[in-house]
Amino acid sequence: MTAQAALDLALRPLLPTDVPLLAQIYRASIEELTADDYSQEQQEAWASAADDEDAFGKRLADRLTIVATLDGTPIGFATLADGREIDMLFVHPEVAGRGAGTMLCDALEKLAKARGATRVTTDASDTALSFFERRNYVAQQRNAVLFGGQWMAHTTMHKQLTGEGPK
Repeated sequence: MTAQAALDLALRPLLPTDVPLLAQIYRASIEELTADDYSQEQQEAWASAADDEDAFGKRLADRLTIVATLDGTPIGFATLADGREIDMLFVHPEVAGRGAGTMLCDALEKLAKARGATRVTTDASDTALSFFERRNYVAQQRNAVLFGGQWMAHTTMHKQLTGEGPK
C-alpha cells in the first residue's frame, strides 16, 4: 500500500486557489508535529502566521512555491526564497514520513542548483533538524527569534550543491 501511495505523489506549482488549504496544512503541521520541541504558546504564535490568508498567500507568491499532491489533493508545500533558501517546508501530519517532504526538498535543491546556487540554506526548526541532517545539511548556528511574542529556537543549516554526481 505504501509503494502505491508513493506512486500517486506529484509536484506542481502553487495556484492562487491553494492558499486556504496550504494555510490549513501549515497550521496542522505545526500543531500536530512540533509538540515535542515547542510549547503550546510557541506553536500558537508560529501557526498564527497563517491567520491572515492574504498575507500568507503573498508570502507564498513572493517565493518559488511548489505543492506536493496525493491523488491531486495538496498534502504539503515548500518555498525557495532568493533562489537558494528553503524558507518553508510543511507536510500534512496524516502523510508525514511518506516521502512528500523528501520529494519537495529534492525539487527545491534541483531548482536552486539549476538557477546557479552552489549551496542551499534553511533555518530548520528543532522538529525538522534531523530531516535536514539526514539530507547532508550542516548546522551553522543556533538562533532564537521573537515570533508572535514568543522566543523560538531554530538552526541555520546549509548544504553544498556542487559536485553531487553527474548531470
